[in-house]
Amino acid sequence: MYKYFSSSYRFGGFAGALSILAFITLSFLYPDPTNLTLIFGYIITPIAIFLAIKFFKEYSNEGYLSFAEGMSVGFVAYMLEAVISLGGIWIVLIIHPELFVQVKDSKLAVLESSKESIITQVGESSFDLTMESIKNMVPFDIALNDALWKIIPGLFFTIIISIILRKNPN
Repeated sequence: MYKYFSSSYRFGGFAGALSILAFITLSFLYPDPTNLTLIFGYIITPIAIFLAIKFFKEYSNEGYLSFAEGMSVGFVAYMLEAVISLGGIWIVLIIHPELFVQVKDSKLAVLESSKESIITQVGESSFDLTMESIKNMVPFDIALNDALWKIIPGLFFTIIISIILRKNPN
């Protein structure tokens, strides 16, 4: 079983650590690092998945890869990246509550500046509900959002990469 996940652990763990590092670095440069961290995740996630599957195929599986093996390796890679990123961002926001307040205020300001267009699109009750949910936001919500936006594209990228890299002995 170890052969299936040895590359996943390495690349998923490394991508998760890079995501935390990106969040910390961007927090020094921008009042709300969450959006740019998501963009960074869209870049690093497919790279980590590709490398995990490629290394598994070449070094653990003698050059062959079934779709199911690719999906398994990719799943572990993007889930590990998401869990590490979730934990790291959550801890950073708990240790630095002023960063959390800064992110929350930034999100409230963006919502308030777009108030009229949001109300015309979805109605005032939806706007008020969104405003209330942002006011009640806790650090775990930000970390969970980041993790979910690594899992959702991770599944998509894993499917595509597994199809591209698959090679069966028959």
